Amino acid sequence: MSYSDLQQQPIAMFDMDGTLLDLAFDDFIWNHCLPERHAQVHQCSLEQSQQTLFQFYQQHKHTLSWYSSAYWTAKVGVDVLQLQYEHREKIAARAGCHQLLERLKAKGYRCWLLTNADQAGLQLKLENVELSPYFELMISSEELGHAKEDVGFWQKLQQLHPFDPTKAVFIDDTVAVLKGAEAFGISKLVSILQPSSSKPSRNVNELPYPALNHLTELFDYLESNNLETNLQVTDAKTA
Repeated sequence: MSYSDLQQQPIAMFDMDGTLLDLAFDDFIWNHCLPERHAQVHQCSLEQSQQTLFQFYQQHKHTLSWYSSAYWTAKVGVDVLQLQYEHREKIAARAGCHQLLERLKAKGYRCWLLTNADQAGLQLKLENVELSPYFELMISSEELGHAKEDVGFWQKLQQLHPFDPTKAVFIDDTVAVLKGAEAFGISKLVSILQPSSSKPSRNVNELPYPALNHLTELFDYLESNNLETNLQVTDAKTA
């Protein structure tokens, strides 16, 4: 396939945690494991630890530091990456994840993984859930120097990997991230109703974007938005 032909192929851009993977793992680490370990290390009560950490969380939400295990390790005096490795058996794909990715690849979509997880966190997830074979591009916001909430992420991505925003659909569970993509010029945006199996589903009427319950529902959205036309179908056995 020539470069110009490749540029005509639609791109399905995916967030990782809370979209393809169950956010319950991250909820468990940050809201339960880290406060407990932090209380042990600093010899304070669990309640004191929770108050300290949650105050830090609010200060850094939606910034690049929020997603950096190295930053949090230095900030709170606990090896956050090691903590995640200790519980890595809890990392799991959301229902329909691999089914969706296989069908997209067979239908000729280019699939990109765009995550705010730092590079160490991305590596941890890829070691425990098979995602790599489905993606031609896997990017951590740490590499680009901007969180996905920042339009600068999308501008840098465009510089490094030119793409046509009108031929892309982006799926992410975080509204602030979708707003950043929208500000850049991506109009086909989809959210997730239940990013974490440990928390109830969100109200679809309260989300400003279409939202998926099961990941394979994305195909209905793609068909209704004419992204399923003029695709070069690949050999299904290689999908």
